[in-house]
Order: sequence, then structure tokens, then C-alpha cells
Amino acid sequence: MASVQDITVSASINLLSALAFLLAFAFLRLQPFNDRVYFPKWYKKGIRASPRRSGPMMKKFINLDFRTYLKFWNWMPAALRMPEPELIDHAGLDSAVYVRIYLLGLKIFVPIAILAFAVLVPVNWTGSTLDDIKDLTYSNIDKLSISNVPSGSIRLVAHIIMAYVFTFWTCYVLYKEYQIITNKRLQFLASEKRRPDQFTVLVRNVPSDPDESVSEHVEHFFCVNHPDHYLSHQVVYNANKLAKLVEDKMSLNNWLTYYQTRFERNPKKRPRTKTGFWGLWGKNVDAIDYYTEEIEKISKEEAAERETVMSDPKAIVPAAFVSFKSRWGAAVCAQTQQSSNPTLWLTEWAPEPRDVYWNNLAIPYVELTVKKLLMAAAMFFLTFFFMIPIAFVQSLASIDGIKKVFPFLKTLIEKESVKSIVQGFLPGIVLKIFLAFLPTILMTMSKVEGHTSLSSLDRRSAGKYHLFLIVNVFFGSIITGAAFQQLQKFLNQSPSEIPRTVGVAIPMKATFFITYIMVDGWAGIAAEILRLVPLIIYHLKNTFLVKTEKDREQAMDPGCIAFPTSEPRIQLYFMLGLVYAVVTPFILPFIIVFFAFAYVVFRHQIINVYDQKYESAATFWPDVHRRVIIGLIISQLLLLGLLSTKNAAQSTPLLLVLPVLTIWFHRFCKGRFESAFVKFPLQEAMVKDTLEKATEPNLNLKAYLQDAYVHPVFKGVEINRPSVIDDEENNPLVSTKRKSGKVSKASSRGGSP
Repeated sequence: MASVQDITVSASINLLSALAFLLAFAFLRLQPFNDRVYFPKWYKKGIRASPRRSGPMMKKFINLDFRTYLKFWNWMPAALRMPEPELIDHAGLDSAVYVRIYLLGLKIFVPIAILAFAVLVPVNWTGSTLDDIKDLTYSNIDKLSISNVPSGSIRLVAHIIMAYVFTFWTCYVLYKEYQIITNKRLQFLASEKRRPDQFTVLVRNVPSDPDESVSEHVEHFFCVNHPDHYLSHQVVYNANKLAKLVEDKMSLNNWLTYYQTRFERNPKKRPRTKTGFWGLWGKNVDAIDYYTEEIEKISKEEAAERETVMSDPKAIVPAAFVSFKSRWGAAVCAQTQQSSNPTLWLTEWAPEPRDVYWNNLAIPYVELTVKKLLMAAAMFFLTFFFMIPIAFVQSLASIDGIKKVFPFLKTLIEKESVKSIVQGFLPGIVLKIFLAFLPTILMTMSKVEGHTSLSSLDRRSAGKYHLFLIVNVFFGSIITGAAFQQLQKFLNQSPSEIPRTVGVAIPMKATFFITYIMVDGWAGIAAEILRLVPLIIYHLKNTFLVKTEKDREQAMDPGCIAFPTSEPRIQLYFMLGLVYAVVTPFILPFIIVFFAFAYVVFRHQIINVYDQKYESAATFWPDVHRRVIIGLIISQLLLLGLLSTKNAAQSTPLLLVLPVLTIWFHRFCKGRFESAFVKFPLQEAMVKDTLEKATEPNLNLKAYLQDAYVHPVFKGVEINRPSVIDDEENNPLVSTKRKSGKVSKASSRGGSP
């Protein structure tokens, strides 16, 4: 059980770590040779160029202007200075709205913290329950919690009233923020420049036809059913193997460049390598000759595979990107059912070209359903069985756990300084390390489910991670903490007293979460801005792989917002704040510091560093809203259970009203706002189409869309394209080999002028 001293030690370690990271960042970002690491977004936009300085050679690498070091904190006000409309223009709506999640946390928790410290902390502190219970482990921090309020006390009325106040305030802020984000999304879509996905629909599960190819079948279907709006289509090739060959070839080219650079620097000795994995074992050969031969070999394989894909009809999967002459036509097709069989001709808005996840376009509907079921089962077992190792590792991160496993360390860890570090710092860092590899597993599971865009993969992975954090990090830590810490008392008391002991012990777990917040939310965010790994990788690439300015451009790794991990992590803090606001308000300042610090850091990152992979126009906001609501309901139910252990059963009806009202509020917001994030209004589509026709009457939309949805491995390669209907008045519908096509063709001729 962490005491005030332990929390102070943990806070000192994490504050010093954060300060060290920030000082290192402030120094490194001022050095000319690091400019592309800390300002890559401006290089990508072509606004910034490599620093060129005359004078001593050292000035090209190190900033010798000592006046700039006196202003090393200037990045903070600079990050806050850019107005939000300009930020949206510069970084996109996704990035701007993501940063608003941190702002939402400040809007919710700053007023709640003020109220909690003004009302609940004095009520809790002046109680005397913990002093009256013998053999119970607790600290002074626990006296600030509801655990210190006597059972059945009139003081509990203050907690019930504050639960209502906090719920109403949270719902009000959520409603206003949902309204703001919805308006920003609609404004963004209305003012957005022309993009291929505005005119394009992804069609999946195209039924097979013995008389037509997939391309002919798609063209025939849309010419018949969307005769006035269909423009063209692009079939999808199963080029996964070809893409892998292209990726492997790029990797071999990098190794060849690396060894050529080494040879240029030391011409007297030709570099050598081993032919095994990563050059660690196998036959020792001349590196340059070896990689040259490997590149020639894989180039032949690539050419053969490219020819196979483009000539084999079986390489075309039952899916296509269908483009329309107007946004209105695309909106009608994307948002309606195309066939009497709801499992065929499945349509949805096409992701923007850079958002497409090509590997999953070929998965059939039935296989898709089975995979989702299997992944749901796998997620269930992963979530609940993962609690066992987490509980074990957490038990080792305590004084008693270390004594049992490593008895020879008993003398060392009983020292006050070491004990404070173990109890105040170790549990949080152990949990942080233990969760490091989980996002990769969850992303792989989301890919298996068959999602067709990177944005949907991110959202699904975030949903899985959020569930995992709730079950394992939150409930897992509380259950193992409450049960294990009080195990001795459980064994020596009557069964009727156990619920009371658990009710008192659960709020005490706040000290663990405080240490976790400081490790993950303070030092972790400071480490994010330092970008140590991208810094090292860039300089390694710049040393061994870069020969031209284009190579240097490719060596930059701006990265992007890690939405699948960072958003669920934020939601954990929301839930901790909402759960402990009434129970142990002492945790709130630590959460507020996290939200404020992260807001500044991530604003700086999206302005100067991150290059987003896609733009979804804040499609993720309904998920953000729903997860905050989940945290709010969990906090209400836990408070209900906690008060039941304090002889406050009469409060149950009052507290049961809160989750009911919260669920009603969520359903109201869902009906009021969510459709704006799922559907595109036909009215807005028509307005944009009309405006575009008036301003650009000679726009060649066919040429604009021609290569938009070509698989990346075919970019710049001539491929067979379907015919395009340019003018429905002058072109009959396509003729087909099917008998039904003859009827359609005759009908179309009869209807033409």
C-alpha cells in the first residue's frame, strides 16, 4: 500500500524523468542536423528546407547561437498559438479533433476537482473509520477517500449529491462537445476540396456469373441500376503476393545501398555478409555482389507475378471501386441496398485512396462473418486469461511479492528509500511494460476480421484495447489488489464481514492508479515528444542509406497519432477520474496534469511532426463519446456497490436513477448526432455538385478518377481498363453476353431520344 512518502518519491522520479526528456528535446530540436526529425511535417509540405549556414563547419550541425537556448520553452506557447481553423487546414480534422479529447478531459475534470476538494475532501478527512478498524493496512491518502466515512453516516449524502452533480456536468460537457464536433465535421465536409472518395463507392461480394468477367458484370449491373450517374469502375486485383515482393525488393535495395556506402568510404576493403537471417549466420559472401544478385532474382519474380496478376482472370477478386458522375449519385448508391439479396452487391463509401487496406478486399462475405466470430471468441479468451499473468506480475511488484520470490533481497528492499521506489514507482512501470506488445496483437486480430480501411482498423483495435484496459488494468488491478492485500484478514474474520472489508479496500487502490498515471501519463508523454527512436533511426539511415535529397526525404519518419493505443489510454484516465471523483478525489489533480500536458505536447506534434495516414473527418468521435459514457456508468455502479457496504441501502433507488438517466442521455445523443458521422446528407451532396458545376463546367472527372483506386503496386503501369460511359444520351448501355442484358439493351434504346 503506497503511502504519502511513496507517492512523493514516485512523483519526484516521474517529474524528473519528464523534465529530463523535455530538456533533452529542447536541446536536440535546436540542432540543425536534427531539423528533419522534429519538424518533418513542414518538410513534407515543402515549406521548410534543410538549414544552410555559412561559416565554420560545426555550425551546420550544432546551433552555436546561445540566445536560442534561453528560449527553449517557446515551443509550448507556440503550440497553443495556432487557431483551430488554421490547425484543421494544416493538419486535418482528425488531428484537430483528437487533440480536443484532451481538452474535453480538462473541461470535465477541472470543475469536478474544484467541487470535490471543496466538498468531499473535508467530509472524508474528518471521518474516523480507518482509525477504528484494527489490522487494516491503509495510508494517509486513504483518509481522503470515502473509506474514512463511517457506515450509515449522514455524511454519505454529500457523496450522493456530488455523484448527481458530476453526472449532470459530464453529460452537459459531452453534449456540447458532440454538438461542436458534429458542426465542425459538416463544415469540413462542405468546405473540403474535391477528393476521389466523394465520388466513389466500394462494392464487395460481387456474385459470379458464368458468362461475364467480374469487370463486365460490375459495369452491366451499375449501367442498368444507376444509368444516369454511373461513370466508371476499377476492379480489384489480388496483388498481396506482388506487394510482398515489392516490399522485399525495397528492403534488399536498402541493404545494397548500405554496403555500397560502406565500400565508398573504405574502398580498400569490400564489405562481406552472411547469407542467413539478417546476415547473422550462413555462408560468408561479398555483400555487394550478393545483394545485387538477390535484387536481380527478385526483380524477375516480381515481373512474372505482375504478369500473372494482370493476365489471370482468377486474380480479379469479387470487389470493385465504382465511381459516379456526382457526389449525389455516389451517396445514393453507398447508402442504399443494391439487391434483394442483402449479402450481394454490398456497397459502402470508399475510403480515401491512402486509407484503403488492400489485403482485405478479397475476403468473401461468409468467410468475413466466420472470421469476425472467431476473433470475438479469441478476444474473450485473451481478455480474461491475460488477467492471470497481470495479477502475477503485479504481485511481484510489491514488497511481500519480492520477499517471497527473491528472499535474498529482503534486507535491501526493507530500506525506506528502496521501499518507497518499489511501492510508489515499480507497479506502474511493470504494468506499462507488460502491456507494450498488446496493441500489435489486437491490430492483427482486427486485420483478420477483414476491415477494408486503415481508419476502421484503428477504430476496431481501439475498441478492443479499451475493453482490455477496463477488464484487466482497471477491474483486474482492483480485484487482485483488494483480495490479495487483505487476504490475511479474510481468513480470520466471519463471512459477513468480508463485503465490508472489500468495500473499504477498493478505494485504497487509488494509490496504485496514481503511480500508473505518473509513469504513463507524465513521463510517457514527455518521452513521446523526445522521439528518441525516430531520432536514432533517422541518423542511421542518413549515415548509411542517404545519397540524394530524395533519399533524405524518405529517411524521415514523421509518424502519426497512434489512435488504436492512445485513445483507449485516454479513456482509461476518463474512467479513473469519473470512478474516483466521488470515492478518492485526491487522484483528480494527477489526471488534470496529464490532460493539460498531453494537450500541449500533442498539439505541438500534429503541428510540426505527425503526417496523418488518412483523413476520416472525425468519424471516430461517436466511439469517444460512447466510451466516456461507459466510464460514467461504471463509476455509478461501483459507487452503488460501495455504498451498499456502508449501510446506506436507502440510497440505492437514488443511485439507480443515474445509470438509467445516463443511458437515456447516450441514446438521445446517438439519435441526435451519430447519423452525421455515418451518412452523407443528399442535400449537402447536391449543393457541392451544383457549386462545382457552376465553378468548373469543363472538369474532366473521368481523368481525375482514372488512377485514384489503382493498387499501389500498379501505379504507373498500364492496365486494362473498363470502358467509360461519358454521356448517357449518346452511349447505349453496355451489351452483355447474358440474356437479361439483351432486354436491358433494348429497353435503353427504346428510352433514348
